[in-house]
Amino acid sequence: MAAFTVASLMPLPLLLMAACLGGPWDWVALLYLTVFTAVMDKLVPRAWRNRNPQAEFPASKGLSQFLGIAHLWMMAAALYWIGGPTGADGMDAVVAGLAFATWFGQVGHPNAHELVHSPEREARKLGRLVYTSLLFGHHASAHPKVHHRHVATPLDPATARPGEGFWRYAPRAWIGSFRAGLAAERADLRRAGRPALANPYIGYVLGAAAMIALAWALAGGSGIVALLGMCGMAQAQVLLSDYVQHYGLERARLEDGRYEPVGPQHSWNSPHAMTGASMLNAPRHSDHHMHPMRPFPALQLDRDTMPILPYALPIMACIALVPRLWRRVMDRRLPDWAPDEVAPGYPGLYGDPAE
Repeated sequence: MAAFTVASLMPLPLLLMAACLGGPWDWVALLYLTVFTAVMDKLVPRAWRNRNPQAEFPASKGLSQFLGIAHLWMMAAALYWIGGPTGADGMDAVVAGLAFATWFGQVGHPNAHELVHSPEREARKLGRLVYTSLLFGHHASAHPKVHHRHVATPLDPATARPGEGFWRYAPRAWIGSFRAGLAAERADLRRAGRPALANPYIGYVLGAAAMIALAWALAGGSGIVALLGMCGMAQAQVLLSDYVQHYGLERARLEDGRYEPVGPQHSWNSPHAMTGASMLNAPRHSDHHMHPMRPFPALQLDRDTMPILPYALPIMACIALVPRLWRRVMDRRLPDWAPDEVAPGYPGLYGDPAE
């Protein structure tokens, strides 16, 4: 647990120094979260070792809860520093915004993801609150109720199609996940006989409005601009994560029309130690999909049965921003993980006839 604690919390004092002192501290925080992390991923040996999957990790719950609460305070600090009348301006504001947004996307999001999968109700509420603060509340519904159920099939808006560039994927995934999550919540309410006003989407919308009001109260119009900028970048990192970790992978369609169960071959993974620790093992994505309730320290990694990304997840996300480069790196790897059995006569995952 020490590695997860240090890697996820270390940026916090740097970001606080940036918010309090500005100037070079903005750059220090940003460079730590980007360049330093990339260098450490290169220098530190790959993290292939697996912990006991049946073990309990009570400290992981405390770390997740602390990070969730810290995220909310850091959001307020960022809004005041970047948009406030006595805060950053010009290039300092841009650099500070990039630094905070990077932490929100690379630590805050993986932690919120862990929280929304928690068996504990209060933890799930905190995870929803974190996503709502990023104006992305619907992800707390769409991720467990749509993505996990339909991953690697045409029914999942968050699964990227082979050859689909990120810039075409992003709006399709955002809008599709919003709609699919809303439909899933409505269906759950109907089955439970609960009123429409119990739909969490109402809270997501009201929470987003409250965040905009808070940004205005803390820093006026500049605060709203800062909020939208940081949330936009954080949301882009969430979408990039889904894009990279599921690009082109598909589940075979069986004779009865159903899809095969989710297996180790249906997510891309990364063994890089620094980003794995700071992102709470989110790059061990195959095992998470097979065991979504498994605590993050216990997630498994197997290079023989799981697709492995050639570079660390943040580097792959940067490559994904250039579609031609992305396809050059990734498309040649897809045939190794194509499904072996597809029912005759059924279309492939993205409409091509099955062979």
